Amino acid sequence: MAGYKEPSFQDRTAAAAKARDAALAKLKAKPPVDPEELARRVAKAAEREAAQAEKRAAAQAAREAREAEKLAARAAAEAAKPQPKPEKTEAERKAERDARYAARKARKGR
Repeated sequence: MAGYKEPSFQDRTAAAAKARDAALAKLKAKPPVDPEELARRVAKAAEREAAQAEKRAAAQAAREAREAEKLAARAAAEAAKPQPKPEKTEAERKAERDARYAARKARKGR
C-alpha cells in the first residue's frame, strides 16, 4: 500500500486555477437579472429602509419624551425640597455664643 503523497506547489496552484475557472464559469452561466425584477428589489429595499427610518425616529421621539419627563420630575422634586438656611454671619454666631455663655453663668448662679 502506497503512503500519502503531499501535493507539490504546481499541483496546488493548478487545483486553485481549476477551482477559480469553475467558479467563473458557474457565475457566467447564471442568467442576468431581469430589469423589472431589479427595479422591484430596489423599490422594496427603499420601502424597507423608509420603514426602518420611521421606526427609529419614533423610538428616538419616545426616548426624548421619557428623558424630558424625567427632567421635569427631577425639577419638581428639586423645587419641593426645602431650601437650606443661609449661613449665619460671624456677628450672629458670636451673639449665639455669648447667649449660651450667659445662660451657663446664670445656671451656675454667679
